[in-house]
Amino acid sequence: MKNFRRYALYYAPQSGALSDFGAQWLGWCATAGMPADHPVLPGLPLPVSQITETPRKYGFHGTLKPPFFLSDGQDVDALHAAILSLTQHLPPVRLEGLELSQLGHFLALTAVGDVTNLASLASHIVMELDPFRAPPSPAELARRRPESLTEVQRALLRRWGYPYVMEEFRFHLTLTGRLSAPHVKQVKAVLDPVVEPLLPRPFDVSSICLFGEDTAGMFHQLHRYALTG
Repeated sequence: MKNFRRYALYYAPQSGALSDFGAQWLGWCATAGMPADHPVLPGLPLPVSQITETPRKYGFHGTLKPPFFLSDGQDVDALHAAILSLTQHLPPVRLEGLELSQLGHFLALTAVGDVTNLASLASHIVMELDPFRAPPSPAELARRRPESLTEVQRALLRRWGYPYVMEEFRFHLTLTGRLSAPHVKQVKAVLDPVVEPLLPRPFDVSSICLFGEDTAGMFHQLHRYALTG
């Protein structure tokens, strides 16, 4: 398997209408590893390329294990083998559905209903694959602005290299960067009727994906693993 700068474990929709929309909206298809043409949606307050600039490089996804550099002595083939083994013991998760939500100053798809099993899935992935994660550098830690985090989040950052895991985990598929209050409401009003017919009900997480970041900073979907536990 080809080497990339960083790796991450994501939920990514299977091929279909939702996956196609996500790639086109963000302007990047992680599966194909190439740019995608933005949709033409009248009524947006800003160009789609500007609205989606921040999340574009990550591709359309929900984070399970955040991006990490490989630790010394590890390689992507060993990581692949470990994920393959792990997913044979992790069961799929079924939730009520997805919905378009405003999370502070950005928009994302979020899970509807009880997310306990999904949070448990993410926690297992973070813990079991932690030996592959290199400790973050002081510069990486500083970029997380620990002074703005809660005490719990700072502890998670020190232990797991990211402040929004374990009890702070909030599953979402990011659709925009940070927007002004009026703009986030305008974008949501435009996206609501477009996204609503695409949202799965129920919402099944039956596989997870390994993503890799290339030297240009763009993330590619490298492999999909079925959850068969």
